[in-house]
Amino acid sequence: MPCRPTFRLVSSALVALTISTMLPIGPVLAQGGGAAPLIAPEIAFRQAVAEAAAGDEAVAAFYRDTNYAPIWTGAGDAARRSALLGALSRAGDHGLPVARYDAQALTAALRGAKSERDRGQVEVAMMLAFLDYARDVQTGVLVPKKIDAGMVREIAVRDRRGQIDAFLRADPADFLRALPPHAPEYAQLMREKIRLEQLVAAGGWGEGVPNQPLEPGATGPAVVALRDRLVAMGYLRPTPSAEYDAAMERAVREFQLSHGLPTDGVAGEATIAELNVSAELRLRSVIVAMERVRWMGDIDRSGRYIWVNLPDFSARIIDHGREVFVTRSVVGKNVADQRTPEFSDQMEFMVINPSWNVPRSITTKEYLPLLKSNPNAAGHLKIVDSAGRVVSRGSIDFSRYTAANFPFSMRQPPSDGNALGKVKFMFPNQYNIYLHDTPQKALFQQDVRAYSHGCIRLGEPFDFAYALLSVQSADPEGEFESHLKTGVESVIKLERPVPVHLVYFTAYPGSKGQMTYRRDVYGRDGRIFEALEEAGVALSTVQG
Repeated sequence: MPCRPTFRLVSSALVALTISTMLPIGPVLAQGGGAAPLIAPEIAFRQAVAEAAAGDEAVAAFYRDTNYAPIWTGAGDAARRSALLGALSRAGDHGLPVARYDAQALTAALRGAKSERDRGQVEVAMMLAFLDYARDVQTGVLVPKKIDAGMVREIAVRDRRGQIDAFLRADPADFLRALPPHAPEYAQLMREKIRLEQLVAAGGWGEGVPNQPLEPGATGPAVVALRDRLVAMGYLRPTPSAEYDAAMERAVREFQLSHGLPTDGVAGEATIAELNVSAELRLRSVIVAMERVRWMGDIDRSGRYIWVNLPDFSARIIDHGREVFVTRSVVGKNVADQRTPEFSDQMEFMVINPSWNVPRSITTKEYLPLLKSNPNAAGHLKIVDSAGRVVSRGSIDFSRYTAANFPFSMRQPPSDGNALGKVKFMFPNQYNIYLHDTPQKALFQQDVRAYSHGCIRLGEPFDFAYALLSVQSADPEGEFESHLKTGVESVIKLERPVPVHLVYFTAYPGSKGQMTYRRDVYGRDGRIFEALEEAGVALSTVQG
């Protein structure tokens, strides 16, 4: 959608001044009985509205249906004008492309309108600005799947005509205040955005820390640089000490905790790399996070749900705003066809002692080449035909087949070494993604845990199962173990399906409200910010 002329945002005082100087509504129907002919100024207003609205069917239909009555520029429309211009003047606080619905330009157009034709054009300009702003602040500026194929989250975009009708039924200011996401995280992110903008404008966090490992007890210029950086970032109180003392060690641990790093109190390579990320880059992460929250604005998170934040490598169960369980996770590799997608669904059941039905892509890309070289390769897997029957490897000439025509599938029966471990948690979806156990326990000791083919592996899957069953079983552990000890594949249905959200936040408020940051492991946030910039979101270029 074309952007409107760019001006600096209008101040609240200017908004108030503008309201008192609007053009009055133009002449209407002539007096007398019946349908009197329209006089020339009214015709000019109608024609201008029809022409300006012609490119937007919802807007054009609205004005046709309401006989071209104004809702923004009439004498009785001051409350709507004031509410809209006030909201647009604050659009920058939301990290939105302010030039798309420029309050300053609209104010100038309102004050400069000299004719009914001018007023008709401003009428439609305000309507389009309202609809653009309402869409952007409510459900996001971007369409996720157009930015990255792994961001498959569906956005519930509001109907444009329905948006207009709802606005007209409501108090204008109340309606506009209610548009942004109600999630408390959104307000926290907005506050962090404003704080970081002020910080960046003041020069950021100052000089970075030299890239050399620093441990408690160390002294010297690098320790002083570390001290100054921690003080500037708010993790350490100002101190004259030039030694890596106990206070600095505590500050480093706190920094590490809020950035998803091992909390060893040592400023190693990874910790220094995160310390040296500029305030401007953190600001970008916050703006992207606000857009991501807007994408989820219609999702009810007031009850019990599962929250898997991919860059955090964690899976959590949240119950009415309280975290009741958390475990480490392993997510998809940073490879084109193995990155874990982002979407929401409903977890319906768990499978205990699962078989692993090897995905077609893994069968043909990884195992078929091995079988061509050695038919007995991957002996822990069964070869299965289209009827579900196990086929002897000796009866198959694997050299005859390619990835396109291989007619068999592969399956691993329940076992201690099963790739899915002892349990998997199912929310059936078209991407074949689920949560599961794994025999590869050592992976959970890694800092960056992107190793899977796309599914999410859990560090403590049994405890996760107990937590899920605790709301429907008097003895969740006993119920789970009774299935497990049979060694036979079985299913426990969740009596009440649990929403599961696979999300990707590199900036997000922690459980106590403090901001936490993570690395952009898939590069998705970088692509989102580039797209936001193309849409008109701008940052001032200052040192960080």
